[in-house]
Amino acid sequence: MGGEGAQRLRGGLTVSLYRLAHSRTGDKGNRSNISVIAWHPALWPVLVEQVTEAAVARHFAQRRPRQVTRYLLPQLHAMNLVLDDVLDGGVNDALNLDSHGKALSYLLLDLPITVPAHLAPYLAPHSGGPAE
Repeated sequence: MGGEGAQRLRGGLTVSLYRLAHSRTGDKGNRSNISVIAWHPALWPVLVEQVTEAAVARHFAQRRPRQVTRYLLPQLHAMNLVLDDVLDGGVNDALNLDSHGKALSYLLLDLPITVPAHLAPYLAPHSGGPAE
């Protein structure tokens, strides 16, 4: 997006989610579970505010999840997102391996997040990927 790997907006900057958090994932049947874990506790409120069920559903619109459910784990500065009917029938039924859980976590980590400027020191370094 810019020379610094972020777009500056009104006292903040927009970066990909991977700059604020890392992810773990799993899949069972046609359901994907994606955990998002803040790199630093100071980033947790931004994650709660912006990584919502509605935002995740919009981000995965091309996969047409039937439902997105978010479970907050504030003591761990983490959340678990459950996406129903998003895996082309599941590991055993799908012909498209890229639709399985681990690939979807990488897609989620591209979600744009607006971060207040004072939290910039807590962000992970820019990876140089195409999103920023």
